[in-house]
Amino acid sequence: MGGQHAQVVDERGTQTEERRRIPDGPPPELVFKRRLRPVQVAHELWGARELVRALAERDLRARYKQAVLGFAWAVLTPLALCAIFTLVFHRAVKIDTGSVSYPLFAYVGLIVWQFFSNTMNQGALSLANNLSLLNKVYCPREVFPLATMLVATVDMVIGIGVLGLMFLVFWTAPAATFLWVLPLLVIQFAFTYGVALVLSVAVVYLRDVRHLLPIITQMGVFATPVAYPLARIPQRAQEIYVAVNPLGAVIEGYRKALLYGQAPDLALTSIAAVSSVVFLVGGYLLFKKLETGIADVA
Repeated sequence: MGGQHAQVVDERGTQTEERRRIPDGPPPELVFKRRLRPVQVAHELWGARELVRALAERDLRARYKQAVLGFAWAVLTPLALCAIFTLVFHRAVKIDTGSVSYPLFAYVGLIVWQFFSNTMNQGALSLANNLSLLNKVYCPREVFPLATMLVATVDMVIGIGVLGLMFLVFWTAPAATFLWVLPLLVIQFAFTYGVALVLSVAVVYLRDVRHLLPIITQMGVFATPVAYPLARIPQRAQEIYVAVNPLGAVIEGYRKALLYGQAPDLALTSIAAVSSVVFLVGGYLLFKKLETGIADVA
């Protein structure tokens, strides 16, 4: 009996010792570590440029091919909103735009907002709508939101053409400070792409997000200084506002550069630039962290 007891104790001790020797996880050399190198990321995106073009061309064809008005739909929505804003905000609320015609004032803001809302809404669904392609072909997943932004860029270019016609109608010429549009355009693209990246992966993991998009769009057009100037927001809150919503500084900068012949506010534009970089980098890191589980969740 004593020998059997000793044997049982010995076996238990051996099992305990074996448990101690079993590692809690895989060896460090087998652990998957994802390192994002900016040069490598840029190289992959550049290598996938034809795929981005093909995806954007497919989306454009699907949207306008069988539409009677075709690409005219790209400007009908902002023009309709511009007419409504003119009746409501300019005539009823009496928004003062100085020497600039209110339709021009509102339409500049609507071009920016239309670009952002189109990219946000379509980019949010870009992964969910292409799951079959994602599971068959390897490519950088971020090209799908990027393709939707390219489609929104085409619509924005058409809208800019209409803006040129509006300058002729109102006998106004773009101010000589129009070159300020270029850095503002970079801020606009960086912020928009960052938001699209976050929403695209969020829709895959949380399907309820897609139901929030129409609410965000409807509230956002009034929360952003599209129909009114940024000066309507209290000055002490403007810096915090443009940090949260860089489009406020972008739209105000466009108006000053194109309509008033002034340089954008340097402080607010700088805050918007830093904020847009944070949105872009943070959104991209979150996207790359969650993209490995897209196939499993979907």
